[in-house]
Amino acid sequence: MHDLTQPIETGMQTYPGDPAVNIESVAEHDSVGYRESRLTCGTHTGTHVDAPAHTEPDGKTLEEFDVAAFERTCRRVDCQDLDAREPIPAGRIPTVDSDVDCLVFWTGWDEHWNTDRYLDHPYLSPAAAERCAEQGLAVGVDTLNPDPTPSERSRADEPDGFPAHHVLLGSELLLFENLTNLGAVSDRFELRASPIRIDGDGAPVRAIGVDRS
Repeated sequence: MHDLTQPIETGMQTYPGDPAVNIESVAEHDSVGYRESRLTCGTHTGTHVDAPAHTEPDGKTLEEFDVAAFERTCRRVDCQDLDAREPIPAGRIPTVDSDVDCLVFWTGWDEHWNTDRYLDHPYLSPAAAERCAEQGLAVGVDTLNPDPTPSERSRADEPDGFPAHHVLLGSELLLFENLTNLGAVSDRFELRASPIRIDGDGAPVRAIGVDRS
């Protein structure tokens, strides 16, 4: 079993404009005999899952998915050769066996976590997202976003808005973002990424990768 989760910490990186993350002590052993903290964060903090309600006005919330939806049989797609802000083309999308229900894109961009360069990750082209949706595949990424994330280095030829989100979430396919440590798993693995029970648009997960023989 491999931990594929970014740690939640005060001041950690978030999508531009999302709520800042803060962990504050509210009780200590010396004063009250136990320890407790207050966590303030957005629903799309760190390694998390997007529900369709994130971008689709009539989309399902997390509560509308069976718990089994957060355990996925994955195929890892190696995209480590792609440069900053380079689209993942449709030709990279494999045709998968019937038991695979999630593609996880391994860009290696998690090595830039908590830096400005993390904003400039490769992203799914709209055509690549369409090919995932055609096969009914959920998607996981080791980046901040399957779409281009705004930064000072955004390019004029990049798609506007959130086309990959709309294609995938509009097809009621879950998105797992900010995965890490994808080099530890094999090309076929099981992803276990259950969110806290919240009837919302997304939530942090503890993502675990389990190699499949």
